[in-house]
Amino acid sequence: MANELIENKLKLLPEKPGCYLMKNVNGTVIYVGKSKNLKNRVRSYFKSTQVGRRAELVKEISDYDIITVSTDKEAFLLEITLIKKYMPYYNVQLKQGTGYPYIEITNERNPQTKLTSIVRKDKGYYFGPYPNVYAAQATLKFIQKVYPLRRCNGYQGRPCLYYHMGQCLGACFKEVPETTYDKQIKKIKRFLNGDIAAVKKDLTKKMEAASQDLEFERAAEYRDQLHYIEETVEKQKIISNDSTQRDIFNFYVDKSWISIQIFFLRQAKLLRRETRMFPLTDTNDPESEFSSFIVQFYGQRNRVLPKEILVPKGLDNDSLAELLNVKVRTPVRGQKKALLEMAKENAQLKLDDKFRLLELGNRKTKGAQKEIFDALGMPYGHVIESFDHSHIQGADPVSALVVFKDGEPDKTAYRKYKLKGEVEHQKGGDEVKNTREVVRRRYSRLLREHKPMPDLILMDGGQIQIEACLDVLRNELDLNIPVAGMVKDDKHRTNHLLFGDPINGIPLRLIPMDPKSQGFYLMTRIQDEVHRFAITFHRRTHAKNALSSKLDSIKGIGPKTRNKLLREFGSLKKIREASIDDLRAAGLSLTQAQAIKLSL
Repeated sequence: MANELIENKLKLLPEKPGCYLMKNVNGTVIYVGKSKNLKNRVRSYFKSTQVGRRAELVKEISDYDIITVSTDKEAFLLEITLIKKYMPYYNVQLKQGTGYPYIEITNERNPQTKLTSIVRKDKGYYFGPYPNVYAAQATLKFIQKVYPLRRCNGYQGRPCLYYHMGQCLGACFKEVPETTYDKQIKKIKRFLNGDIAAVKKDLTKKMEAASQDLEFERAAEYRDQLHYIEETVEKQKIISNDSTQRDIFNFYVDKSWISIQIFFLRQAKLLRRETRMFPLTDTNDPESEFSSFIVQFYGQRNRVLPKEILVPKGLDNDSLAELLNVKVRTPVRGQKKALLEMAKENAQLKLDDKFRLLELGNRKTKGAQKEIFDALGMPYGHVIESFDHSHIQGADPVSALVVFKDGEPDKTAYRKYKLKGEVEHQKGGDEVKNTREVVRRRYSRLLREHKPMPDLILMDGGQIQIEACLDVLRNELDLNIPVAGMVKDDKHRTNHLLFGDPINGIPLRLIPMDPKSQGFYLMTRIQDEVHRFAITFHRRTHAKNALSSKLDSIKGIGPKTRNKLLREFGSLKKIREASIDDLRAAGLSLTQAQAIKLSL
């Protein structure tokens, strides 16, 4: 149900294309969408019955903004820009990068072939990505043997070892003509794009010539290279009649979810595939979210555009092609249409499997988190953050932060803190000082970087930690984030939540949790996870500091020598076991080595 502000704004909506930004009660943008007709699209959120993810979104909307543009294509571009800027919770969030290696032909005077995991806009030629790093390494070695470019570091006045092995064109001692490089690069590109007939013919010819000249070792090497092609390249199933680098996208929608399947065709073969599944925010226009996904997909770091993209009918192919600067087509018959249908069948299979696990997973994750918020009398929140501290009698104090999103750990958001000030020896003083410092550092940084705040903070402790956290949030940072404590009984078992806001006149009270509920299980899981994370970090910090302080106490061993020893041996035990010769081999003088042996 729309509030009074939204009802009044709905009357002023224009019938123009543009983007709309949905906001929650804190003014945070939680969804960005686009439409050819803003009046019809935005009104549909509040004037019709909603289900699934869209119903969840509408419950959280307290306000919205619109931005009008001239054409639907401009709205498309603006939507992608706004999603990147605000990272809204209800929009699809894609992981950055593929994590797979590419083979690169570098763009320089003396080019070389190499493996890389970073795609730069340097006009180099990138082929991949390879889902199997070993296959990428084997292919690179093959290219470097059969079609060598430069293997050395450049001009050094004499031929390098690779030149003598026939794997370098000689940039190490002479100027190689650009035409020679161009000819070689053309052959490499042809091979990487699937044309292996010319390579086999050339290798067979060289093998026969070497055999006739009685150069049997070289002939055997050519034979092994032919064997590599037969075993690794030809063995893969050819599924296309041409060698065009091509990505195929298709989708399947069911129960307000969309499943997207992406096929990557390289060398006329299905190199790999990816699947993405997420709940739809706008079930009436899945094609719009599908198009937005494709543009965001290629906006990721380390994504290389193919020569051609195949998509199902119903999309604005011309707009996609203009935005991506690549051909976007919808096949109507033949092998390409069959590949597109195969992608849709796989998308459906993946979504059917997802539904079998979704109900159980939601009950244990999102449902469990809802039980915690219900117990506290709060509306549902997506993000819970929790802190814990660790030290040994005040030494090497650290804090750790874990983040749970919709009942699942978001490990990319975990943070570790080395506490700065000297820690007092009174237990209460330790906890207050540690809590105030880590809360101040965490949320002042989020404020500076304009990042969203969590919906709830869970402290691993009782009244002392809660009051210290609330004091920093309310009185220093002017933040109104709810804070609760996970309280243990005499047997060190969690049994209650402690919740309130004494600074705003709401006394702390104990809230019991049903020990058989999923919410109770999630609470104990959060507590165990933050404790594990803090203890692990403290052990590493304490061990490193203990080792460093032991070495620092040795006369003649300074910070540079200490770091050199740590890099070389890794532990105090291994340094102690090392001989004088081992220590000297690590770069120490005889006097320093003897001092270490006498002191440890």
